Amino acid sequence: MSQSNFSETKYWLRTARTISEALPYMQRYAGKRFVIKYGGHAMVDAELAKVFAQDIVLMKQIGIHPIVVHGGGPQIGHMLDRLQIKSSFVDGLRVTDAATVEVVEMVLAGTINKQIVSAINAAGGSAIGLSGKDAGLLEARKHFLEKDGKQIDIGLVGEPAKVNPQVIDLLQHSDFVPVIAPVGFGPDGLTYHINADTAAGAIAAAAKAKRLLMLTDVAGVLDKTGKLIEDLTVSQVRQLMADGTISGGMIPKLDTCVDAVEMGVEASVILDGRVPHALLLEIFTPHGLGTLVHQG
Repeated sequence: MSQSNFSETKYWLRTARTISEALPYMQRYAGKRFVIKYGGHAMVDAELAKVFAQDIVLMKQIGIHPIVVHGGGPQIGHMLDRLQIKSSFVDGLRVTDAATVEVVEMVLAGTINKQIVSAINAAGGSAIGLSGKDAGLLEARKHFLEKDGKQIDIGLVGEPAKVNPQVIDLLQHSDFVPVIAPVGFGPDGLTYHINADTAAGAIAAAAKAKRLLMLTDVAGVLDKTGKLIEDLTVSQVRQLMADGTISGGMIPKLDTCVDAVEMGVEASVILDGRVPHALLLEIFTPHGLGTLVHQG
């Protein structure tokens, strides 16, 4: 056998071994629901977006039922600037008035949602775009910013009050992958912008998902030396928050992970969406990729 043929054979043997090692995970997760919060660099980088769509199609092909919930903050800001709609901020949070929420819905439920749907379809899947308004999927209650013991009104910003997973149940028995924009409706008939992380956690709990996977722009939860923490129980998460190891923007993400686990999701995972095929590495390899949060 020539050197080139020998090298090629070794390559395909490694590929076959990788597929074989993934089999137990395919069997374990077949028929289960996985909610994926999609955002950050993975969504704005064209190549990563293409790879993400391929991973979603592969998951569906082997019997996992992925549910995609996406964000779009930078794109909303860009469109507001284009339309010359000025925004005010309180502690870094945009005050969402009636004009702003129209743009939020247009960008999230329109442009971004359909881009993701198109990418999954182009990869060979069948995706269908939804917002929280469709089939009463996501009812919102008004969210107030807490500051110095006071509630501050930041406009049409909501948090999940009730999730109706009926449309998700229907789609599970089809080839369609639901792609959900975090725009909800309130009992007052108004439209509310819901944080995508929070929406994903609530949907994962209501849909009785096996996993909540949150794509971020960091490797996962890091200890005080900067080393990745691969596994955390709910109680350990709270300890690390208390001692300051977990701080800043990671706190609300882990709050979502903990809430989802406490509401019945087997595990939540913070993983690095900047890594190509992050979903496949997390789901189908023994070492995983990010930080897994579970009851313990």
